[in-house]
Amino acid sequence: MSHDLSLAQNHAFQLARTLMVPVTLFKSGDAYGALPSNELDDSDDLELIHEFDPYERGPAH
Repeated sequence: MSHDLSLAQNHAFQLARTLMVPVTLFKSGDAYGALPSNELDDSDDLELIHEFDPYERGPAH
């Protein structure tokens, strides 16, 4: 868990690219975290922020 959104976003993106699975960035209380999307369930009391999909193309350069 991290209290820095930018750091949490970077970790979530890197985790998705490393594991090659979708990873969800979430907020719980005043901290941010990331988990593989398939490990989250509806009973978790989390504010979902973004899902990083390693197969999704980014912006064109």
